[in-house]
Amino acid sequence: MFIQLDVSWMDHPFPRSRFRISSLEQIRVMRELGLKSVRHFPARSAALAEAPSETPERTEGPSMGEASEPAAAPVESAKLADADLRAIFKATQQRCSRSYQEATSVYSTVYSGVQEAPHEMSEQARALTQACVTQLVEQGPCAVHLLPDALGQRGAAHAVNVMVLALLLGRALGMEREDLCHLGLSALLHDLGKVALPVHIGEPGAALNPSDMQRYQEHVGLSVDLGQRMGLSSDVLIAIAQHHEMADGSGFPLRLVGEDLSRYGQILALVNRYDRLCNPLNGESALTPHEALARLFAVRRECFEAAVLGAFIRMMGVYPPGSLVQLADGQYGLVVVVDASHSLRPCVLLYEPAVPSSEAPLINLAQGGGPSILRSLKRAQLPRDALDYLLPQPRVQYFFERAISAPDGGGRA
Repeated sequence: MFIQLDVSWMDHPFPRSRFRISSLEQIRVMRELGLKSVRHFPARSAALAEAPSETPERTEGPSMGEASEPAAAPVESAKLADADLRAIFKATQQRCSRSYQEATSVYSTVYSGVQEAPHEMSEQARALTQACVTQLVEQGPCAVHLLPDALGQRGAAHAVNVMVLALLLGRALGMEREDLCHLGLSALLHDLGKVALPVHIGEPGAALNPSDMQRYQEHVGLSVDLGQRMGLSSDVLIAIAQHHEMADGSGFPLRLVGEDLSRYGQILALVNRYDRLCNPLNGESALTPHEALARLFAVRRECFEAAVLGAFIRMMGVYPPGSLVQLADGQYGLVVVVDASHSLRPCVLLYEPAVPSSEAPLINLAQGGGPSILRSLKRAQLPRDALDYLLPQPRVQYFFERAISAPDGGGRA
């Protein structure tokens, strides 16, 4: 039966509100939600049952301007073997981790040296962002990868996360190389002014009192001041100044509204907020990436420009990397790779207690033939051993690599 749930996307755990019922587990979940009825579409049910080769129904995300993905490509006869996929995934993780660690190392150098040598640090930051843009542009379609937690400063990890996500989003919005370089530089340096703040204000677990919070908000102006000393362009400085502004006027420091924000500023404000929901400051509880995306859409939607938010959701998928999920066959998993061309069918690392976590099985749902994702899970919904197995690190960190579905068929995970 093809059905529709007449409740908000936030009020149910399914990837979309319209779908074909395929298991008793889905019925059980709907009953647990307290639903007394669902809307049934007999014509669609018949079409799915009798003519599966016809054009599939349009998939629905969280009603965010009706973000959708293309119909699934036919399953190739020669899929990557499990061992090959695992080997490719490991090699890709190693490349991404090296790139990420190099980026955090450069940022740490810039952060510690900017007050004494602003122009020299500016050159290092430019070189890093230009290298990342070149990698992004020349690789073709890229996927977002979840990385193991790396040692290093949290501030550096946040800066690189924001830069990576901003560049990917800028690319998804059609930005060219020069714009991407400006966007990447503003994303990398947006929090540079925190170097002048007392250490405790930037500590992740520190709950700030009102005076500390006012002091914290001063980092925006301090970042702009340092950017001016570094010789950054006006476009970059404006984006840095706007990274805490919201389209509905609820941001700081100037309470700007949507039409006052630059495109760079709109992107930076969104990805900065997303990363802070996943990797919070000030004693807040971390959300899974799925929960963070849901909150941005369902609770904070008016804070962001609609086209930018819609593109971000399409890029990250309903289950962004780092989301904890349960598959239709009951298995627990961790989403580790999302390719925007198959955003509802990511790569998932499976909980298999019989094997070490370093050898956990990996399934590419875009290849078809395997179980689908039934629902997302909060950390508290997983057994402790499953959580420690799948997500032992406290932080969510991202980098990009060529997508599995890239045209040359090389299978890069």
